[in-house]
Amino acid sequence: MSDYLVLISCICFLAFLIPWRYRNYFAIGGWVSIVGYLFAEFPRYISLNNFVYPTLAILSLPLLYITIKYLLRDDPRVIQVSMIAAVAFLVYAPFGYIPALGNWLISAVAGQTSAVLSAIGYPVNFQAWNMLERNGFQTEIVLACTGIQSIAIMLGVAWGVKSTLKQKIAGFFIVFPTIYILNILRNVFVITAYTEQWFPYLPEIASNGEFGYESFFWAHNVMAELGALVVLVALAYALFTAIPQLATLANDLYLLYRGELERLLRRGPEKTGT
Repeated sequence: MSDYLVLISCICFLAFLIPWRYRNYFAIGGWVSIVGYLFAEFPRYISLNNFVYPTLAILSLPLLYITIKYLLRDDPRVIQVSMIAAVAFLVYAPFGYIPALGNWLISAVAGQTSAVLSAIGYPVNFQAWNMLERNGFQTEIVLACTGIQSIAIMLGVAWGVKSTLKQKIAGFFIVFPTIYILNILRNVFVITAYTEQWFPYLPEIASNGEFGYESFFWAHNVMAELGALVVLVALAYALFTAIPQLATLANDLYLLYRGELERLLRRGPEKTGT
C-alpha cells in the first residue's frame, strides 16, 4: 500500500508540472498521497522504534488542510511549494522506479561506504551485493541509505523557484556533493556504531527483540536523524543566501501557515456553505 501511495504522489506531482486547468487538483492528490504514506508507514516505524515520522504524520494534517484550501484558491505561494515537490519527484523518480538506476546507486554507495570503513580501520565483508557484515552484525544498504531522497528534496528547493541558471547551478553544487558525502559518513558512523556496539543503552525503549539492535537504534534513529536535520537546516540557509527568492518564499509560507494555524486554534475550521 505504501509503495502505491508514493507512486500515486509521484504521478500526481509530475502531472502538476503540465500547465493545464486541472494541475492544482493533481497537486492536491500528491500532497494527500504523501500524508497517506506517512500514516500507512506507522506500523513499520513503530516496530523500529522510530517516532519521528509518525509525529510528522500527525503534525502534517493541519498543514495538509491549509495547503488544499489555498491550492483551490490558486494561491501562488502554495503553487510554488507544490512546484518544489514536483521537481523533487522529478529528480527522485528515475532512481526510485527504474531498478537498474536504483541498484546502481545502492551499489556505488555500498562500495564507497565499505572503502571508507576500511580506510579508518573497520573493514567489512560483503554478504551480498548490498549487505555489509562485521562482527556478526549485518547492515543492508537500501535506496534510503543513498541520500537520494534528501538530495531530491533539496534540489527541488533549489530548482523549484524562479531563479537564474547561475543560481540553479550554484544550488546544485551546494546540495549534491554536501549531502552525498555526508551521507556516506552517516553510513560509516551507523555501521561502525552498530557492529562495534557503541550504544547498548535502554533496551526497554531501543530494542526490537534483535540482539544488539540498541546500538543501531541510537546511531540511526536518533543521532543520524538529528544530524540530518541540522545539515538540512544549514543547507537551507546556504540556499537562501545563494537564491534570495527562496528566502522570500520561505517567509511568505511561514506567514501564511502561521496565520492559518493561529486562526484554526482560535476559531476552528471555517464552515462551508452559503
